[in-house]
Amino acid sequence: MGKTPNTVLIILCFFSIYVIWGSTYLLNKIAVSELAPFMLAAIRFITAGLLIFILCKFLGISLSITKKQLKNTIIVGFLFLTFGNGFVVWALRFVDSGFAALEISAQPLIVLFLLRVLHGKKIKTMSLIGVGLGIIGMFLLVSQKQIISDENSLIGMGMIFLCLLSWAYGSIFVGKADLPTNYFVNTGYQMFFGGIMLMLASFLFGESWSWPNSWSGEVQISMILLILFGSIVAFTSFNYLLKVVSPEKVATSTYVNPIIAMSLGWFFLNEQITLQSSIAAVVLLTGVYFINTKKKLILLSRFRGRMKPGKVEIE
Repeated sequence: MGKTPNTVLIILCFFSIYVIWGSTYLLNKIAVSELAPFMLAAIRFITAGLLIFILCKFLGISLSITKKQLKNTIIVGFLFLTFGNGFVVWALRFVDSGFAALEISAQPLIVLFLLRVLHGKKIKTMSLIGVGLGIIGMFLLVSQKQIISDENSLIGMGMIFLCLLSWAYGSIFVGKADLPTNYFVNTGYQMFFGGIMLMLASFLFGESWSWPNSWSGEVQISMILLILFGSIVAFTSFNYLLKVVSPEKVATSTYVNPIIAMSLGWFFLNEQITLQSSIAAVVLLTGVYFINTKKKLILLSRFRGRMKPGKVEIE
């Protein structure tokens, strides 16, 4: 007989994917107010990747991979972390963390569109309803007066949309790519190489680097939390939950993360939550719910798009 799942551990893991993932928007927003965005993301993922490698060695997990797997981890690391996460951090200089989280929750909608365009996959009725609601929700979100009148906000929201395209394509690519079978090894390589590419981007854009001892206390704490909890603990929890509970239950993080992000942004950063934003959140997340009613789509847009890169989500 299989081992009975630990109820307390399951609760802690759900807390991790709900609160920790939801809080990464706040932590990135705090850190990017002082640090250059690509430098911030590079330090986060390179450090997290190295820590995972050390953990693998400690646990006796082999880090050997084939040349093809190495190539694919670099591609996925770019799609999810270098572009998909790095430019979200960049965009957080111009948009509220709650807005960013809500826009990113539309990822399953973008995955559906790409599956239709690239592979001719038919969109079922429930998913079509979800797409319609998602489009309405996105329109309500980005059509607000304070966003339309602010050019920087429009740039930020536009960049996040491009990141969504990168994540969605990465999700589809991962489905057929030859990647390391061990999720720790897979995540570690994608984080490490994604971080290296972010470092190169930082140098290319002429960002100024600084030593951690020159950062404020808030930024130091945010970076530590992003590395240890946002990049390692939450993904380990997510993978564990996929083994012991149904994918539909794990996918509820899609709806909870934006609420956590908006609440924390309002409480700690005094970010405004307008009535239109609240309505947009309800409509958009309802649309995501209709899209996520199919197990296959849940696994594609959340498991492949979030667990394997060590992200993205972002993570």
